[in-house]
Amino acid sequence: MKNILVVFTGGTFSMRVDEKTKSAIPFFHGEELVRMIPQARPLANLSVYEFGNFPGPHITPDLMLELSKKIKEFVKRDDVDGVIVTHGTDTLEETAYFLDLTIKTEKPIVVIGAMKTSSEPDWDGPKNLIDAIHICNNINSRGIGVLVCLNGEINAASEVTKTHTEDVETFRSLDFGTLGFVDRGKVFYNRMPRKLDVIETDSINSNVDLIKVYAGMNDKFFRYSAESGVNGVVVEALGVGNVPPPAFDGIKYIVERNIPVVLVSRCPAGETLDIYGYPGAGKWLKEMGVIFTDFLNGQKARIKLIVCLGLTENHNELRKMFT
Repeated sequence: MKNILVVFTGGTFSMRVDEKTKSAIPFFHGEELVRMIPQARPLANLSVYEFGNFPGPHITPDLMLELSKKIKEFVKRDDVDGVIVTHGTDTLEETAYFLDLTIKTEKPIVVIGAMKTSSEPDWDGPKNLIDAIHICNNINSRGIGVLVCLNGEINAASEVTKTHTEDVETFRSLDFGTLGFVDRGKVFYNRMPRKLDVIETDSINSNVDLIKVYAGMNDKFFRYSAESGVNGVVVEALGVGNVPPPAFDGIKYIVERNIPVVLVSRCPAGETLDIYGYPGAGKWLKEMGVIFTDFLNGQKARIKLIVCLGLTENHNELRKMFT
């Protein structure tokens, strides 16, 4: 049997409903959870590392960096064949992508969570853990980056996003679809991840804002961001990468202060393009020096910029890393 390390960070997976407040709160720790899922024990030699018991919204880029460094240590060990990370679903895609960007290894790393608490009869945590073990046991899971698995679906960390607040089918790769699935213990892969980026760094710069564009938007949020001393800005633009003219002026204000700006679309799928030439359109943003992305949403682009800024502040180098 393979030796699989379960890195426990918390999330709904660990929660149960508190009788006093009638609301879900963190309760169980990793060792307790593994004991509560005895059907997982015969599948691998499981060990547990208690990283913390954080609800998803409590995870920060600094915690992601700390987690990445720990997992780097683990995957170098001969007695670790794969790593499963339990995580709150609210920020799961960001942590998974952070790990995908910063860890270079052939060993499978699978990030899981749960949409239901242990107090609910349809608690999905046990199945997600068992599916992740099967993924780690499968030879085809090696060398394809960090994976995310919930509801039996295998997605690339670089492609997946949370699409529904409560549905167990919430994690989807809207541009390219799932990599594969787990069915009754069998792992099926239909394709490889579209691309694998690795940016090896031991430092980050999390002073990066994310600003969403809306109809009739003016320049005030952009000016405020620039004047606050921000080190980078990600803009969720309209359509393929266009903004209202007053918002364009705000982005120009940031760029003129030598602050890198990365452009994504607020649409749930698709890439940014410089195909329109009217005032505020993508053509003029690109000529101004704004960095366009390749099928990244806002939260993922922010994670990537945070990681990239840990290596360089050179705009040309940043542009190469994104394009």
